[in-house]
Amino acid sequence: MPKKNKQNQNEQAKAAQQKEALESEAMNEEQQTKQKAEEEVDPEKKIADLEAAVEHEKKEYMFLMSDFETFRRRTVKEKAELIKNGTESAMRDLLPVVDDLERALDAINKGGDLESLKEGVNLIYNKFVKYLESQHVTAIDSTGKDFDTDLHEAVTMFPAPDPSMKGKVIDTTIKGYKINDKVLRHAKVVVGS
Repeated sequence: MPKKNKQNQNEQAKAAQQKEALESEAMNEEQQTKQKAEEEVDPEKKIADLEAAVEHEKKEYMFLMSDFETFRRRTVKEKAELIKNGTESAMRDLLPVVDDLERALDAINKGGDLESLKEGVNLIYNKFVKYLESQHVTAIDSTGKDFDTDLHEAVTMFPAPDPSMKGKVIDTTIKGYKINDKVLRHAKVVVGS
């Protein structure tokens, strides 16, 4: 009998486990059905949530665009101010040279001493060259150098006096200038051929 009792107990335990498993499955199915029903019942809520999220993202995008537009306007304004003030400074520094030239013209009209006039014009020229140097403007040294299309503009070709001058600058008709390392004006030159 004890064997039958154990078998009965095992069978009862198995039956209880199966019953619990079935009940658990039924509960899971019921919960899943409830969830599906809730999802099916609340598509409006889901749509409303998605619309709210889209609206939030739109607002964020608009704020970002507004900030960028403000930044762009401010940058353009600052650039214009910089250009305006840069020109103003350059012109203000040129005024003393203009004053000196006017005095030289007055001296010429009054018929002053020719030697002192030459000296005065040389002083004005040196003052102007110093001003250009302070603005980082330098003359391009051309005569006797190899012809370089980045720095020179050939006005004419001339037979070279000797073979070593072929492809070199024989004469500079108009001086070229650079500001920093950028060509401001190409030198107009005569090239040996």
